[in-house]
Amino acid sequence: MEENQEPLLRRNNKSKLYFHGCPGCQLDQRLEAKPGIPYLEFFYVWIITLCTALPISSLYPFLYFMIRDLNIAKQEEDIGFYAGFVGASMMLGRALTSVLWGVLADRYGRKPAIVLSIISVIIFNTLFGLSTSFWMAIVTRFLLGCFNGILGIMKAYSSEVCRPEHQALGISLVSSGWGIGLVIGPAIGGYFSQPAKAFPDIFSEDSLFGRFPYFLPCLLISLFAVGVCIACIWIPETLHKHDERKLKNVGFECLEASSNCSDSDQKQEELEGIHPTSEKSLLKNWPLMSSIIIFCVFSLYDMAFSEIFPLWAESDRKLGGLSYSSQEVGQVLTISGVGLVVYQLTLYPLFERVLGAILLARIGAVLTIPLMVAFPFMGLISGFLLKLILNCASLLRNILSVSIMTGLFIFQNNVVSQCQRGAASGLAVALQSVFRAIAPACAGIVLSWAQKNQDSLFLPGEHVTFLCLNVTIFIGFIMTFKPFLPPPSEGYTGASDFDWKVSM
Repeated sequence: MEENQEPLLRRNNKSKLYFHGCPGCQLDQRLEAKPGIPYLEFFYVWIITLCTALPISSLYPFLYFMIRDLNIAKQEEDIGFYAGFVGASMMLGRALTSVLWGVLADRYGRKPAIVLSIISVIIFNTLFGLSTSFWMAIVTRFLLGCFNGILGIMKAYSSEVCRPEHQALGISLVSSGWGIGLVIGPAIGGYFSQPAKAFPDIFSEDSLFGRFPYFLPCLLISLFAVGVCIACIWIPETLHKHDERKLKNVGFECLEASSNCSDSDQKQEELEGIHPTSEKSLLKNWPLMSSIIIFCVFSLYDMAFSEIFPLWAESDRKLGGLSYSSQEVGQVLTISGVGLVVYQLTLYPLFERVLGAILLARIGAVLTIPLMVAFPFMGLISGFLLKLILNCASLLRNILSVSIMTGLFIFQNNVVSQCQRGAASGLAVALQSVFRAIAPACAGIVLSWAQKNQDSLFLPGEHVTFLCLNVTIFIGFIMTFKPFLPPPSEGYTGASDFDWKVSM
């Protein structure tokens, strides 16, 4: 080797190989030198996930009024029916492309895929706010889903940007950003929709925001996405990119050193750029596939509730609702979002260490069932007591939901190696999106039917709606046990470190 040529491989005192010019190896070296929590990288993880979650749910507080103003529903009870299809269109688009986004992230890197996805949020979310017809709203939401592949990528990225001991915190930040986005998004939509009516002293009926009453919340989210896109300039790439042409020239001594590494999982990660085809097929990885199926079931419940809650709260009391305004719904969801931030950053990592991710998810599912039963009875109370109970119930519901989702995130990341993590997350998001596409449409249909059957002798009105949610939760809970959800098999990253003592 010439004197001015930089060595291709560098080995530390633990026989770990680093490849020069590989961004993943550079990040590994930095993490080894700095064993603390990577606060800046975690901040990037959080705001990027928040960015992709905000447009998903921001429309729910004003969707009821938007469908009414678009004059597509012939009667008030049909609004929920049409609203469900607008909510489903984005998830349908995401279901069709999530695997492709994961494959692209594994091939070309996490960073370019993240940036392209954020740009799509800026474009199509803005266009949705300018919708003048029902079909324009459907198409812009569908395209937003097609070009937004951030969630699956961030699930992989969050566990790669930190040391193994901080993985639970990193993944919890993904579910935290996602959960908070699904809460703050509706708050933004609730507070800033119809600004000419909510803030007549600032916005006139003849202004841009008066003619497009649902444009302001979409614009605010798009401006936030612009800031996040600029911040992505400084995020580190985590994908290992090893030049196989140079590897052929590497001395036998260097490769022999890696073969003596005592940690087989570490060796797998270090050499994954050399033999990527040796990895087991994702579809044959039953721990991964079973956890994805469970994740889909809980996603069906979570998305259905996100669709139902504001529609139910804004419905007239004669239809079983609470007669809330979009601003009042936004206030409830804002309070839930603040509480969720505190829980995710303080209590969840502690609970996960003590109980284990899967047991914590099971506890969340069990506690959610009586909570769903209680929601329909809130229409019997009013005033301050209603606000207090509704806010507490909404906060608890979101905490339990995030606990379930985060536990499944952690499990999925621990049953695949890094070179498959993007594709695995893409597969999970694709299948999840199918269920999330079905959920709003089904929820809207069920709610519309329930509001037309207030005098039914068995579970009248909205009781049927929340019963359907409980059935879904119970199915997901049963599936978290053996034999459906087995321990991760040997040979997958993190399998030896994952705590399964509580899974029996």
